Amino acid sequence: MTNKLNNIRQKMKIPIIMAPMFLISNVDMVVNACKSGIIGSFPALNARSNEEFKIWMKQIKSALTKAKSEDSQVISYWAVNFIAHKSNKRYKEDLETIKECKPPIVITSLGDPSPVIQVVHQYGGIVLTDVINIKFAKKAVEKGTDGLILVSSGAGGHGGTYNPFPFISEVKKFWSGATILAGGISNANEIVASEILGADFVYMGTRFIPTCDSNAHKEYKEMVLKSNMDQIIYTDVFSGIHANYLIPSITKAGVDFKQVSRSKNTYKKTVGNPEVRAWKDIWGAGQGVGSIKEIQSVIEVVNELTNSYNLTKKNLTNDAGIRVKEPRN
Repeated sequence: MTNKLNNIRQKMKIPIIMAPMFLISNVDMVVNACKSGIIGSFPALNARSNEEFKIWMKQIKSALTKAKSEDSQVISYWAVNFIAHKSNKRYKEDLETIKECKPPIVITSLGDPSPVIQVVHQYGGIVLTDVINIKFAKKAVEKGTDGLILVSSGAGGHGGTYNPFPFISEVKKFWSGATILAGGISNANEIVASEILGADFVYMGTRFIPTCDSNAHKEYKEMVLKSNMDQIIYTDVFSGIHANYLIPSITKAGVDFKQVSRSKNTYKKTVGNPEVRAWKDIWGAGQGVGSIKEIQSVIEVVNELTNSYNLTKKNLTNDAGIRVKEPRN
């Protein structure tokens, strides 16, 4: 890792980046994640306008500044997820707002991250780029990203298709910078396993959907608690890009699941109802959904994960002689 990212890791209780979740992440989630010792993030487009986006960032900065003055505990960093593809209608104005508000970390998705990297590096920030294959990973490295988020199979939302084991192994052949592993990670054992594979951080989204703090609908949260990995389907029908969705949400929306499961590259043709929309009506979740059994606050989730993480590391060291790497001082 770079010195900046290593310094960030030093201010975290556990190496989790709470993944930015469309229509779910909000200011409170980000603030409470940072207070609890992980990196909180949100998609820029969750704010309905550029002006609201600016307000959100100012609210986060203000809340964390206040928390730092009142609490002796170390407060972690926060991140904004920016769609770097030119199809983003707010591309220019949101990038200008990032330049003005200076979020410490910007996560880029889709498109060329170069313009974002240039802006963020000018004010001393860090850019992480999510990738689903080796081709995109190498391009991101060439463009100067500070970290790679390896979105593997089983990730909630727009997941990739690679198994995380060979994916991270291949990437490590040409990349020595920060590596963040994503894809179905929901508990402390999986975090420790990711570190053993060589990850510096993990990306965790689904675990935070059914939290008190999230914007997820009550029925969505309850569906996550009742679901397991057998109730996840990977399809491009609803957005034109393959993503993992909860099957019960498909049937709840009145869509014939059998048609969806048989379809190939038939974006929206099988839906039959133009009112049904991905994320709003068809809900995403990762394959780690089966380990989530109760609604908690973000802080409660992180505290539970932290305790289990520390215990797992202690048991590995004592019983098997395996030492999980610690952040460098």
